Amino acid sequence: MPFAETPHCKIYYETHGDPAKPAVVLAHGRGGNAASWFQQVPAFIAAGYHVVVFDHRCFGRSYCPPEHFDRGEFANDLAAVLDAAGVARAAIVCQSMGGWTGLRLAVERPERVSALVLSNTPGGVSTPAAEAAMNAARKAFADHGIATSAVAADFPAREPSLAYLYAQIGGLNVQLRDDLHSTSPAATAVGELAGLKLPVLLITSDHDTIFPPAAIKDIAGHIPGAEFQQLPTAGHSPYFETAAAFNAAVLAFLAQHLA
Repeated sequence: MPFAETPHCKIYYETHGDPAKPAVVLAHGRGGNAASWFQQVPAFIAAGYHVVVFDHRCFGRSYCPPEHFDRGEFANDLAAVLDAAGVARAAIVCQSMGGWTGLRLAVERPERVSALVLSNTPGGVSTPAAEAAMNAARKAFADHGIATSAVAADFPAREPSLAYLYAQIGGLNVQLRDDLHSTSPAATAVGELAGLKLPVLLITSDHDTIFPPAAIKDIAGHIPGAEFQQLPTAGHSPYFETAAAFNAAVLAFLAQHLA
């Protein structure tokens, strides 16, 4: 299995498709790992992209001692993955927690990022709306658990097999402890967003109770030229709940900006 080496950690990653094609990296959220993208990887390969997936530190098959779990290192970990995979520049598609990873990489190393998709995430940007949503997210996770909070309330009834699979994938994160508090939260200041010179798409969904649409639209308003799209039906995880709609939105954005 391929790993990228970073201080204290070994970050698991996979590459799929033709390395000569434009690269797209998928950065998973708190309830997932690289396996979460099973509905995206084949579709993105078919659309002509070289796809990279990885497990954040302490998630899935990545190894990291719990005392070194730090979201502040996520962007450095992703840069190490890109280096190990031989990818100079990639579009980063981020879900929830993965937004902290992709946005910081875009801010700190813009030469490595060709486009950025922030799905159902404020990406660590601190605004009053985002902070209120983050506080609500912590409470939702504590009260109901990530598997319940991260999908629409009626998703288990509509799609029981997928709801079961979501919980099982999240259950593979056996090293993970409480990641909602870390010594370095990797916050991005609103003022840093003005310097982004790349295509950015923010996706939200009607029934996201963790980061409601209003919070995501607020973040979009601070990013020059950012596109905003709200998907129907889904809760916090449209990539998983309504994959066809999510894939169509992301692939249309990539086709426009990576052509």
